[in-house]
Amino acid sequence: MLESNPKRQLVIIGGAEDRDGDSQILREFVRRSGGTKANIVIMTAATELPREVGENYIRVFERLGAESVRIIDTESRDDASSSTALQAIGKATGVFFTGGDQARITSILKDTEIDAAIHKRFSEGIVIAGTSAGAAVMPDKMIVEGDSQTNPRMETVEMGPGMGFLPGVVIDQHFSQRGRLGRLISALILEPAVLGFGIDENTAMVVTDNQIEVVGQGAVTIVDESEATYNNMDEILKDEPLAICGAKLHILPHGFKFDLETRQPILNNGSVANVSVPVSSV
Repeated sequence: MLESNPKRQLVIIGGAEDRDGDSQILREFVRRSGGTKANIVIMTAATELPREVGENYIRVFERLGAESVRIIDTESRDDASSSTALQAIGKATGVFFTGGDQARITSILKDTEIDAAIHKRFSEGIVIAGTSAGAAVMPDKMIVEGDSQTNPRMETVEMGPGMGFLPGVVIDQHFSQRGRLGRLISALILEPAVLGFGIDENTAMVVTDNQIEVVGQGAVTIVDESEATYNNMDEILKDEPLAICGAKLHILPHGFKFDLETRQPILNNGSVANVSVPVSSV
């Protein structure tokens, strides 16, 4: 039974999460979704191999003890009003978006009956999770594609509408493995968001209401532009380097937390970290 004041719960995964060992991150998703009573729906819109990818996750979630796991395969927008799919979402305690191409998720699902149904259930307290492309779609404005291992420039990144589960932020995945700090900063400057989150592989940021906890082997890199003193976006051409001054950088490994309201890291001992490291990129 859902709480009278349901919590916002998201499990946002940087990709390449462990599926064969302890499966720490997917275990956390199943636990939050109801444990052995979990009713999980796998959304495969991002991938061109829905059956193969979906069955892989069915195997993991069933091994971890979920009571019911099923795939919702939407190959086109026509599939996004399926009565069978809507009924499954109506009964779900957890919805999981697989990896693939984030643009496929939004082009197929955004502003459809399935989209509305998932948001309704999210407001009622079910857990929404996504890995890789499934993580990228969590904000209201997402990174569609962009260059890795480069300095920030306006042409580095292409933005588009996301699914809006965690509005007002920008999220990037496979972060340290693909050297994506430059494109995260570019996305932050291009969009009216003040917080950017870069999630490493086999790492997740687990959101409960307004608090984030880092789970997994890597780290979550947070760029906070709320007190930035300068950027040169209005002074440069598309292919010229962006500059940002006075932004804050936090790098949080497993067990550390972050408050979305105060924009402050919370240390392992529960105390608030008041010191942030300014980062400038030119």
